[in-house]
Amino acid sequence: MYEDYKQEASILLKNMINIPSFSKEEKRVADMLERYVELQGYTAHRKDNNIWLMSPDFNPELPTIMLCSHIDTVKPVAGWSYNPLLPVVDNGRLFGLGSNDAGASVVTLLQVFFYLTKKKQSYNLIYAAAAEEEISGEKGMKSLLEELPRIDFAIVGEPTGMHAAVAEKGLMVLDCVSYGKAGHAARNEGENAIYKAMEDIAWFESYEFPEQSEFLGPVKMTVTQIEAGTQHNVVPDRCNFVVDIRSNEKYSNEEILDVVVQNVKCTISPRSTHLGSSATPLDHPFVERAMSLKRKLFGSPTLSDQSVMPFPSVKIGPGDSARSHTANEFIYLKELEDAIDIYIALLDGLVC
Repeated sequence: MYEDYKQEASILLKNMINIPSFSKEEKRVADMLERYVELQGYTAHRKDNNIWLMSPDFNPELPTIMLCSHIDTVKPVAGWSYNPLLPVVDNGRLFGLGSNDAGASVVTLLQVFFYLTKKKQSYNLIYAAAAEEEISGEKGMKSLLEELPRIDFAIVGEPTGMHAAVAEKGLMVLDCVSYGKAGHAARNEGENAIYKAMEDIAWFESYEFPEQSEFLGPVKMTVTQIEAGTQHNVVPDRCNFVVDIRSNEKYSNEEILDVVVQNVKCTISPRSTHLGSSATPLDHPFVERAMSLKRKLFGSPTLSDQSVMPFPSVKIGPGDSARSHTANEFIYLKELEDAIDIYIALLDGLVC
């Protein structure tokens, strides 16, 4: 079924791979998508390098579902056997940068949007192809949401093997500084900032937030960088370190930050607090349908545009996250075809 849509998805993905679309450099691929959409008879809306479409018969009294994914890619790593910007099909696999993360979701969700909007549904649809997802950029989904009407639910296309991530960990990065007093290392003078930092680092390592999540587990805090000292014989008066915090839906980033501030002595500067965790109730109609179609439910440890969505969402898309950001990234053509079947089965006739 849906053979024309599957063929279009494959062709469009090859065209996307041909166009470099690194984060903040998505203009050319956004231009191409905009032209493609209008050739299909739809009106394309645009803000910066974000493209979105709305149901032709949009009814503000109905609930609205957003189908979204991202058009930006990371830059290619070393080790590619192929030109990462040229689509190559080999043994049923389509190789190319962004094929798996997340071009496959971009093109299949677009074809699903075309199919579903040709039928009467009990909901409105918005399709969004967002920029700057890989860097959580200010001109990506966060900016796009300011232009859209109320959204009741979103499908976020990312490579999950078409299983449903009903929860996603949030992210907060802390820049921390412990201060001491400089002195000569040969004499008993000064206050060693490294030793002060070690006390706080030990707290980050051992503290456990009491509330755990069914799908995401505990809040995870990891010290990932440390820097101190100018030379071997000077007691350091400053020690900088970085903490990566992955939150679950039991705590907002602001709540976590409050706990941290109350328990450590270093100064703390959060890089941001808006990349929050998310979780969608298991009795949501989409989740119930996913379970009826034997889709596995899981919690995702990796960040996506879900982090800026103040409404229920599920991350689900073709591909495998283990292939993302790797040399010889690929998507199976069969995964594209199956994704269209599964998305339509999940959405056609859904009552929100």
